[in-house]
Amino acid sequence: MTSVAIIGGGITGLTAAFELHRQGVPVTVYEASNRVGGVIESIRQDGFLAEFGPNTILETSPRIGQLINEAGLQSRRLDPDPQASARYVVRYKRPIEMPGSPLGFLTTQLFTAKAKLAVLREPFVPARRDGKEESVAEFVVRRLGREFLDHAIDALVAGVYAGDPAKLSVPQAFPKLAALEAQYGSLIKGQIFGARERKRRGEVAKDRAPKLSFDEGLQVLPETLRLRLGDAVKLRMTVKRLVRLSSGWRLELETGQSVEHRAVLFAGTAYKLAALEFQGEPAVSFRRFSEIEYPPVASVVLGFRREDVKHPCQGFGMLIPKIENFKILGTIFSSSLFPNRAPAGHLTLTSYVGGKRYPELAALSADQLYKLVCDDLRVLLGVTGKPVFAHSVFYPRAIPQYVVGYGAYREMMTEIEQKAPGLFLAGHYRDGISLSDSIVSGCKAADRIAASLKSAPSGNPQPDAAV
Repeated sequence: MTSVAIIGGGITGLTAAFELHRQGVPVTVYEASNRVGGVIESIRQDGFLAEFGPNTILETSPRIGQLINEAGLQSRRLDPDPQASARYVVRYKRPIEMPGSPLGFLTTQLFTAKAKLAVLREPFVPARRDGKEESVAEFVVRRLGREFLDHAIDALVAGVYAGDPAKLSVPQAFPKLAALEAQYGSLIKGQIFGARERKRRGEVAKDRAPKLSFDEGLQVLPETLRLRLGDAVKLRMTVKRLVRLSSGWRLELETGQSVEHRAVLFAGTAYKLAALEFQGEPAVSFRRFSEIEYPPVASVVLGFRREDVKHPCQGFGMLIPKIENFKILGTIFSSSLFPNRAPAGHLTLTSYVGGKRYPELAALSADQLYKLVCDDLRVLLGVTGKPVFAHSVFYPRAIPQYVVGYGAYREMMTEIEQKAPGLFLAGHYRDGISLSDSIVSGCKAADRIAASLKSAPSGNPQPDAAV
């Protein structure tokens, strides 16, 4: 069996490496930084547990549960508090619970009667069949009306992508919505009639998928995968050039070393892929991937005394539409979701700032961010006291934006793999931006690589063959 190089020690690369390792395929993970996990980062301090990237894993695929079991983490898995299922969207300067049933939708104060009628008419809106790629904003206004865009979908897009609904593509950013209209002619009909097909595939819609974490936060998962992989994970190892050989690939490192492998998986970011040099025939260029935009985001975790926050904060959290004129994009009620996220008598709130909405705010100093977030939380949640815990992380390039036309980049990735057999691309720049998408992307990449190695003649390169 021949060896595989995996560039990037985020969750996609670690998952792929772990799956290949389990199948007996020698792997080496090359991670440029001094830690694994990418944006997944959990910090325990003063009795608070702060998450700075994603806060939960959505179990949208059976592969996620399988990975947790195979990694031996079932006993450390945490499911959310059943009472924390409520989600809020801000309107009239206050969080209003999203309706969870048809009756709740008809009686909610979140939408006016006009908006409710527009949603009820959705099954009778003709499907678009001219092939035009619509933005999320165009799609939602056409099918559900302007109010639903301004007061619900804008908040959702900011919370998921830190993005702009007028720029993001429906088929690229929310492909299941586009598929529902294409197959059923309606989102509502698709939700009703498509449920059986989703169940048959073992898939769960993200809005209904079980959430999970671990006793010491999400970082437990990448750290455990690293331990299982042992010396196969190499930190502070930056790959600057890929050289195609007749028998595989040579990776040239910034240290001056070279290593040879039979196959290569790039599981980093699009902008790091763009900086990677390629040597071989036929020629391949990654430069256009630098065009993929990653807006800046700051994650701000604040801890408060329970008596200093009027809102009960029982639920997942709140999303905030731009039309409401607040600076934060949304807030997760972290200590309501899972136990031991805050000391007794306290709560933890995780807020996000920046994105496409206010990119300049993400780069503010920590003290400025704390004040900005507290000012908004004072109005929204009735926060009266000062935080007793505060920590923030700035991501200059946070989330890839699947804008209208993004399909051209995905087609380019497929073409590159076809032109350069043995080179594989996976991760959030290709297969979806959520943590669950990245895990499934790593699993599927491992499947593709294993199948490729079995079908190809064995080559000469050995794992970590330094030149």
